Amino acid sequence: MMLIPQELEGFDVRDAVARMLDRPELWWQAVGFFVHHFSTWEADWLEVRDNDQAERRCVHAIRSAAANVGAMRLAALAERLESILLRRIAGEDVNIPVDLRAELAAAFGLAWKSAEVAWREAGCELPGQS
Repeated sequence: MMLIPQELEGFDVRDAVARMLDRPELWWQAVGFFVHHFSTWEADWLEVRDNDQAERRCVHAIRSAAANVGAMRLAALAERLESILLRRIAGEDVNIPVDLRAELAAAFGLAWKSAEVAWREAGCELPGQS
């Protein structure tokens, strides 16, 4: 029997489960994908920061995944940065607020670690671990 948490720091579990047809096992499966697929996201993001196009794609990916699993602060910060990057790509001379990337990194760290610990403590295996 899989133990699915009803609360998870950095996540709006109720809203995410509701969007997944009130099926907590679907949400939990998505959390496992989030943990596995985005384990190197922050390092990958750091590598592309000097390229607005590549950074936008990287930030878009985490925004979408975070929204899907209910990590709403992470999704909101990623959306804010993505919006600025899109404006820069369109040719606008706009600066990225100094603290935005640090806030995004902190929100990612909190959400990812919280999900990873919960996934591991529930005894679940990530893809490729068996």
